[in-house]
Amino acid sequence: MNPFELKAHKVEDGIMDWATIYPKPYDKMTVDPYTKVRIILMNGIEVESTLFKHQFHRNCSNNDIRRQIALSRRIEQQQQKHINWLKPIDETQLETTIGYEHVAVDLTAWLAQNEPNPYVKQALDFALLEDFDHLYRYSNLLDLDAQIPAQQLVKSYVDITPGRPTIAEHRFPFESVKNPVDFKTADIRTKLNTLIITAGEQQTMNFYMNLGNTYYNDLGRQLYLEIAMIEEQHVSHYGSLLDPTCTWLENLLLHEYMECYLYYSFYQDELDANVKGIWEMHLNQEIAHLHQAVHLLQKYENKDWQQVIPGGEFPKLLQFHDTREYVRNILGQQILLTADREQYCPVNELPKDHEFFFYQNKVNHDVNMVASHNVIAKHQEKYNIDYRAEAQENPVEDLRDRTKDNTEIAR
Repeated sequence: MNPFELKAHKVEDGIMDWATIYPKPYDKMTVDPYTKVRIILMNGIEVESTLFKHQFHRNCSNNDIRRQIALSRRIEQQQQKHINWLKPIDETQLETTIGYEHVAVDLTAWLAQNEPNPYVKQALDFALLEDFDHLYRYSNLLDLDAQIPAQQLVKSYVDITPGRPTIAEHRFPFESVKNPVDFKTADIRTKLNTLIITAGEQQTMNFYMNLGNTYYNDLGRQLYLEIAMIEEQHVSHYGSLLDPTCTWLENLLLHEYMECYLYYSFYQDELDANVKGIWEMHLNQEIAHLHQAVHLLQKYENKDWQQVIPGGEFPKLLQFHDTREYVRNILGQQILLTADREQYCPVNELPKDHEFFFYQNKVNHDVNMVASHNVIAKHQEKYNIDYRAEAQENPVEDLRDRTKDNTEIAR
């Protein structure tokens, strides 16, 4: 499908009334986990679109452009509310968090499996193991505090077992700066993948840093605080892959194309009729936004859309599916990796004076103050073992002991 070839409505025709914006929420007991995954991701995509357009607005002196951006941004804001309010009243903050980490695992794994650029694929595989561990830590908190097994929420779509331990993920800020991709020569899949993962991780960062302090006990508040810091690293990590030489209008076109691609992808797979209708409505709105971006690019930069997105045909559509075997393989191969400036290497190959160890000694010098460790330790203290839901045992032998949290591996 090529959205550039479709007839577009007027942008202003996408404005919704209150009855439309406020949706019928899903039933948390019967919803398919992938419906939740799609909802969480598209909420993050719409937040990214809104924030990007605010930054564009603040860095543009042409009020005619700013008015056009304001129009589509208002509709993006309505779309974000339309999606985010699908969350039901009775779904707790922590239950939603399990969904956020499920998104991070299956989205990152799918993008990595479909990424043609080896450097970008390595960036995805690296952070995949960290979000995978976050799912395990939050799942133990959920079982500890609410006696709810997280497998009840994610079903058998994803394993719950340790990844690269969160305590080992804290790195000096320099390590989050990677080499940017040249979008002029990059495959369209790479452009989409980097934009999608940056937006998805940004939404997780925003969610934790704004709502983490509202959890009802200290241990949970501390866990959100710690993992929120890792999500900040991930946003820096992925955001540094984006091409900084793209103009604001080229970036606008890329953002609108990404939204069209995702809404079309999810419309194809959605099982919930109510949500499927929302994806279709938003797709039509985004096609109008895309055509608006084409017009602005042509008028103000004298560029054709093909110079930014050659051909325009959507690549392979994003389809969530079981990625457990892929995650297991990456975990078995890359558990010991850490970041070393723009590259990666096993932690035991770093020089002793490396800034990784400096940072670890600053923030993790007292392991008993590290929330991601304490959540597991308290679960083991109460139930003798940690909480897991594994189709097979952990591929890393040093992570198989369910009575002791490993705080040394990868550090």
